[in-house]
Amino acid sequence: MCGICGIYYFKRDSLEPGAVESMMAGMKHRGPDDSGVMKNGKCDLGFVRLSIIDLTRNANQPMTDSSGRYTLVFNGEIYNYIEIRKLLEKDGISFKTNSDSEVLLYSYIKWGIAALDYFNGMFAFAVFDSLENKLFLARDRYGIKPLYYHNNGEYLVFCSELPPIIDNIPAVKQQNNEAIYNYLVFNRTDYDDTTFFNGVKRLHHGHYAEIKDGLKITKWYNLKDRVANYNQHDSFTDLFKTSIEYRLRSDVPVGLCLSGGLDSSAIASVLLKYFDKKDLNTFSAVFGENFDRDEKEYISEYEQDFSNMFFTSPSARTLFEDKEKFAAAHGEPIPSTSPYAQFKVMELASGNVKVTLDGQGADEQLAGYHYFFGNYYKELIYKFRFLKLLKEIYYYKKLHKSNYALKTFAYFLLPANQRTKLRSRKLSYLQSDFDEMYRKDNFISGKLYESDTLMESLYNHFEYKLEHLLKWEDRNSMFFSIEARLPFLDYRIVEYCLSRNPDEIIRNGETKYLLRNEMTGILPEKIRNRQSKIGFDTPESDWFREDFFYDYVKEILINSNILPAYIDMAKARELHESHMKSKTDISRDIWKWINLELWFKRFF
Repeated sequence: MCGICGIYYFKRDSLEPGAVESMMAGMKHRGPDDSGVMKNGKCDLGFVRLSIIDLTRNANQPMTDSSGRYTLVFNGEIYNYIEIRKLLEKDGISFKTNSDSEVLLYSYIKWGIAALDYFNGMFAFAVFDSLENKLFLARDRYGIKPLYYHNNGEYLVFCSELPPIIDNIPAVKQQNNEAIYNYLVFNRTDYDDTTFFNGVKRLHHGHYAEIKDGLKITKWYNLKDRVANYNQHDSFTDLFKTSIEYRLRSDVPVGLCLSGGLDSSAIASVLLKYFDKKDLNTFSAVFGENFDRDEKEYISEYEQDFSNMFFTSPSARTLFEDKEKFAAAHGEPIPSTSPYAQFKVMELASGNVKVTLDGQGADEQLAGYHYFFGNYYKELIYKFRFLKLLKEIYYYKKLHKSNYALKTFAYFLLPANQRTKLRSRKLSYLQSDFDEMYRKDNFISGKLYESDTLMESLYNHFEYKLEHLLKWEDRNSMFFSIEARLPFLDYRIVEYCLSRNPDEIIRNGETKYLLRNEMTGILPEKIRNRQSKIGFDTPESDWFREDFFYDYVKEILINSNILPAYIDMAKARELHESHMKSKTDISRDIWKWINLELWFKRFF
């Protein structure tokens, strides 16, 4: 796991000579163990290393093949590198290291673009061909590893993180107001190839780029096609076990982020049952009994199994003290404080391990969010399966004592423009001109919320929603020089789950039916049967009622010269006072105001 960056010059001498070194310095947290640079006149490549596999200097990068033609910089892991290496060795290729990086390099040399299909892993990498003067960039299937770029016709610059680009290319410092709108109204970011900066894009997940006379971007992985043609016969449990086995490959200690939820607990239970990992370190965030969404009681199910369990307790005070550091670590605004809990978990882990396993991605393939019931109900009514619909509604209400599923069902039936209007109207503090400008033809309403079936909704989440969670995971972990590995995002598991029938995912009012069924006898029953969906949640509602936060937010809502472009400050102050008196809960909105203010101050 590392940080990569580079510059391809369409016109030479377009940038200051030390630009690559400056970008490397700006992301040294991603790779504190080593660094390297390659410059050949046409292309500069930079690399900072977090040593995970083959800790020797032989595995440092940039890495050049034996012919001297191809040079690689690579961020991520190829988990099946041992199997691929054996294939290459049969063809007479010899290796100087035991690294997955060298396997990736020679895979690309042998198979070209087709090599991407061989890789089971998370990756963003660049290969420069000095004979053709051609740069090749590629990103993994679902966007676990980031890659940003700026192309102005004179040069193309790329980097694992946004801030090093922004700090070295002043011309790109222009905010993307549409991204800000979707952040405020829909709590969504990273839904396409745009960022919060108009001048910088991300290479979209499952795509590669070829740079020579210009920039050409091509999609190499199509999830919908893969699911449509799925014909494997493995069981979910077998795939899950091998996925975890792959992700245990490491020359440094591996730990587990244990939230107490179904997903991370499934990983924990498989580690115990099939790999006897009782000495593995676990890391958890807890908030005390006063927070009704604290998950300590579920985490405690493992206290007799794991010998090394570590806990952190994020608080209003720690968030207040960390807010600038947390905002700077992410480089773009975040719509809630939930990622802050993970931020503190990674901080805790950094003193003990270099690699963690995490349950990210399960919700998107197994319908973990309760609004997926709305998509499922929509599918059932369109297919005239009225008895099934009534049965699912009955079981949902019985199990969850809630009308939330019916509300989302009604919401998803609305036309796209009405969905956007309804969301924006709930935010009475939005500036009317700003709202009017971006409400029409909104991407989120038109894509993410347009799905007519459950499986289409899951697919759209992989295309347009999952990546912001993966970005937050990457920033939280890499800020503390931690590599986060995600067993549920093994592409074989994703394709398996999305090829199932809908009633294998949602059944009798339960989400993740497939996982619950497969984990019978493996997971503790208290966790396997739990219905609450929490994740790394925080008691932010109470946090923002603390005096120090009240004074801080009040000062922003009076003196900010940034927020008035987006929100009605008088209305926001009124809502803030109502929140302080516990008449309403606008904690997420309060955090969005804070984060937006911090972001502008950092970059503008």
